[in-house]
Amino acid sequence: MASENPKIIDVHCHVVSPDRRKYPLAPIGGKQSDWSSERPTTPEQLLEAMDAAGVAKAAVVQASTAYGHDSTYLADSIRRFPDRFTGVFSVDPLDPAALVQIDRWIARGMTGMRVFTTGSTMPGQQTWLDDERAYPVWEKAGALRLPVAMQMTAEGIPLLLTIVKRFPGTNFLLDHLARPVIGDGPPYAKADSLWSLASYGNVYLKLTSRTVEHCQAGKATPATFMAKLMQTYGSGRVLWGSNFPAHDDTLPNIVRETLHVLASLSAEDRASILSGAAERLYPSLK
Repeated sequence: MASENPKIIDVHCHVVSPDRRKYPLAPIGGKQSDWSSERPTTPEQLLEAMDAAGVAKAAVVQASTAYGHDSTYLADSIRRFPDRFTGVFSVDPLDPAALVQIDRWIARGMTGMRVFTTGSTMPGQQTWLDDERAYPVWEKAGALRLPVAMQMTAEGIPLLLTIVKRFPGTNFLLDHLARPVIGDGPPYAKADSLWSLASYGNVYLKLTSRTVEHCQAGKATPATFMAKLMQTYGSGRVLWGSNFPAHDDTLPNIVRETLHVLASLSAEDRASILSGAAERLYPSLK
């Protein structure tokens, strides 16, 4: 695996401590996700899985459905393995102390930010994405070159469009491609709102295990979906993330499935998706 893909960077994985006393739970929405309860994963366990899968480095994303906006465990984890990890903290953009929190987590070594507007424990797309109270957060993220990972659905794209236009210097990275519907197959018309964002160069996409599964279901196929994705966004704005351990599979299996889905692409496009784009957005992972 490593010989076929000498550099693989995972930009969407998580760590969760089994020690709830030292790292108390505070999930967004008030309910812990099943995966974080059933599969807590320490940084040592994540590294073991990465080594088995041939993954060189990772941008570890705050487990919002376990710890909410308290990224202490994530910060402690990346501090111990700075040669393999960087961290993506979580913040509430409407919190009056949000700018202070950004400074706090940057001081702890984080190089990315996550905003959580929907998920397994908080269904339904939140509608505050374009709230003017959050504008200072988007502006500061751009000034600091912090990629903003957006946990959202396609229903939130019209709201996202407002801030994408207003803050062209801020890079927005859509978790799971913003969860588009792609089972209709070519030309993937049900995902039109996602394709409509491609003209904005500050919009990036995370190709995760969710999309890997969905582009092999219904009328979708890996070859036709990846061709549409490359034609619309290009490999320079698509990054791979495993969603491990939230996705209930081993990391080596997740990597194998990803390589299967990417098989129709050129070697250059595969390399960009698997590591090149990640190194540009997260320079500390070079």
